[in-house]
Amino acid sequence: MVRPHLPRRRKAAPQPAGPPLRTPAPASATTPASTPASTPVGTDVVEPPPVAPRERRTGPARVLDTTPVLLVQAAHPRQAVLTAVLMTVVAALADRPTRELGLVLLTVLVGQAMLGWHNDLVDRRRDAAHATSGKPIADGRLDPGTVWFALACAVLLLVPLAVSHGTTAGLLYLGSVLIGLLGNLTLRTGVLSFVPWAAAYATYPAFLSYGGWGGVGTGEAPEPAMVLLAALLGVGVHLLTALWGLVADHEDGWTYLPLRLGLRLGAARLLAVAAVYLGLVAVAMAFVGTTSGLSAG
Repeated sequence: MVRPHLPRRRKAAPQPAGPPLRTPAPASATTPASTPASTPVGTDVVEPPPVAPRERRTGPARVLDTTPVLLVQAAHPRQAVLTAVLMTVVAALADRPTRELGLVLLTVLVGQAMLGWHNDLVDRRRDAAHATSGKPIADGRLDPGTVWFALACAVLLLVPLAVSHGTTAGLLYLGSVLIGLLGNLTLRTGVLSFVPWAAAYATYPAFLSYGGWGGVGTGEAPEPAMVLLAALLGVGVHLLTALWGLVADHEDGWTYLPLRLGLRLGAARLLAVAAVYLGLVAVAMAFVGTTSGLSAG
């Protein structure tokens, strides 16, 4: 008679003396929701590392993110300072008193800051799409409403500053700022992009020639050569300031003058050409200012 074959029972592994080993959990720890309910007791559960809180910027980095610093950054400070200093130098060559030089510097700085803020407000979506660096409005560090408020305050400051040079001079400078604001909205993408720049800068000699402290000692028309050189200076500043956005502008299908020149010469050569061009115009303006004077009379 054949005996039935029964499966042999496996012997249980010897257990060490004492309770089973478990990974102790902190007293405040709770079982995460992602842990299955069927996890055996005593099984090690690997929990994800806790998410570190966002580190707050301190020291100099935090200062750079304050609203006043961001407003300065959005005002295109290089262009503003360059234009204001050059205008002040031309006024000094025309033997304007020291207090008038300070007034010219402050007036032009405020007007240029307005143009920079308005430009970044108009371009904030483009700058965000291209991840343009140095644009606090586009990257969300500076609220557009804050910039609009600063722009409104600058208008209220600029009007009395401009009129303090005299009515004619003040209206001329306010007109130049208006041309710049319109240039941020029109003509800037096509071949006539240089026209607002040339027109705005062409009014600067008249602003200086007709200007004076409180309108005193004013009324002389500017030297025609100085008006022409100022218009050429505006074209050069347009070339220089456009260099850092040529790639993004090309992607957006712009056909304006700096891009056309950049495609022919290359960005590096265009930078050199713009620098030499601006230097020659500045020397010519200094020569005319010292020989013929700022005014035609």
